[in-house]
This record gives sequence, structure tokens and C-alpha cells, in this order.
Amino acid sequence: GKKLMKKIGIFWGSSTDNTTTAALFMKEYLEMNDHVVEAHNIEETDPEKILEYDNIIIGCPTWHIGELQEDWDSVFGDYEGLDFNGKTAAFFGCGDQVGYPANFLDAIGMLAEPFTKNGGSLIGKCSRDPYNFTGSRALDSDDKLMGLGLDYDNDDEETCEDMMIMWLEDIIDDFK
Repeated sequence: GKKLMKKIGIFWGSSTDNTTTAALFMKEYLEMNDHVVEAHNIEETDPEKILEYDNIIIGCPTWHIGELQEDWDSVFGDYEGLDFNGKTAAFFGCGDQVGYPANFLDAIGMLAEPFTKNGGSLIGKCSRDPYNFTGSRALDSDDKLMGLGLDYDNDDEETCEDMMIMWLEDIIDDFK
């Protein structure tokens, strides 16, 4: 049977454009597969806009020693107060597992925690096996990463694209 078209909102923040590159690649890939995707840079978007979608992809790189990217950081208080009941979201982020092995993908954890705490349903967890890091706030109690990590610092673009495609194929079935 033909897959039903799904409407997906992608929200991301980016300071060096890696996360933008990833977000736009995902948008293009999902659109090629007949889904409707609207992409919003959180820099110019009210976080409440997230609530207009049932299917959500959120992207945030980890900055400095385990900090949120600046645009997410500035809306974090509002984001934390949203009611995510009935929402399904997958998280991704860029990190540097070589340069910051103890804080790899912390930002994913920082955004995924309030999402699940406020009633949202989290999809798109990843095994930590392909990565090489020592610590992360994005690890859950089963030692799984709460989202997809992309390491443009240490992997080539093709590797990152392959990872995104596998991940998107995995999460699309879990969206409503």
C-alpha cells in the first residue's frame, strides 16, 4: 500500500551551519518521499509554533562544554513550559566526539528531557555503538542516545547523510 503522506515540522538552531545543512537535507529527503515538511529556524520562530505539529523533528548542536546552541538557549524557558501531550518528536544534533567526548550531544538530552516530561512521545533513539565518547546527557537509562548524533567535525558529509537516511527511514513509521 502507498504510505500516507505525513506532515512534519522541523525546528533547528545553528551557529556554524552544520545543523542547518542537516535540517535541510532531511527536509529534502522527506519531501522526495512525499511527506509535507515545514522547516523553522528557531532563531526567528516562537517555540509555541512547535505545537502546531503532531510530528516534530528538533535539531540542536551542543556548544562549548555541554551547552545549548544560543538560539535554543534564548527560548529554552518558553520551550520548557510547553504542553507536549499528543506530540511525537525525534531529536538530532551535531557534536564533536573527539574534541568534547564527555559532553557529546548534551543538547539533545537538554531538549528531549522537558519534551518527555511534558507528555511528549520520543522516537528515534540510537545505539551508542557507532560513536566513541565518554559521557552525554543524551544517554537514557538503557544507555541509548535520545537522538541522532552527527559529527561533521570527524565524519565526512556522506557518512552523515547515510546516517540521516537510515534514521529518517526508522522514524517515519513512528510518526502519525
